[in-house]
Amino acid sequence: MDKFTTLTGIAAPMPLVNIDTDMIIPKQFLKTIKRTGLGVNLFDEMRYDREGNEIADFVLNQPAWRDAEILVAGDNFGCGSSREHAPWALLDFGIRCVISTSFADIFYNNCFKNGILPVVLPQDAIDHLMDDARKGANARITVDLDAQTVTAADGTAFSFDVDPFKKHCLLNGLDDIGLTLEKAAAIDSYEATAAQARPWV
Repeated sequence: MDKFTTLTGIAAPMPLVNIDTDMIIPKQFLKTIKRTGLGVNLFDEMRYDREGNEIADFVLNQPAWRDAEILVAGDNFGCGSSREHAPWALLDFGIRCVISTSFADIFYNNCFKNGILPVVLPQDAIDHLMDDARKGANARITVDLDAQTVTAADGTAFSFDVDPFKKHCLLNGLDDIGLTLEKAAAIDSYEATAAQARPWV
């Protein structure tokens, strides 16, 4: 998993509330167990018409936000089913941070396990950042995980809270497998000792 330290990038404005995981990645794309290749279908039913053509007024289809790495979203982002494909699709598209007033719990935790930082801020901060995001590439937002701040293009900084353990994992690029591998020496030592004590196992 890639580390998340500081990100300065284009933010796409998505003021809709209750963006659920089926909107993020519709159910017909859940057959794969690969974490890659889902970005093209991110927000599929909002991005494309029935013939597969791009819908011009959808934010991520517009030139100013095609390279967005941050989403500024409405309340209750990631609600609905618990599909881990939702953060996979966001990450594969290039989104590394989602900023909202609230997230569904399972989606929120899945983000950390896949290298995405979900940031919770109060509505006034979201309003400020949403205005910034509407300016496209002319207004880049900076997210600093170590300092726990989001800084708008005009220099206004907003502080956010994050669980220390989740912060440690993101800063060091540690998913569940990475956390286990950190203990590889202790695991090997235990296995060697166990094999000597119980050679019949």
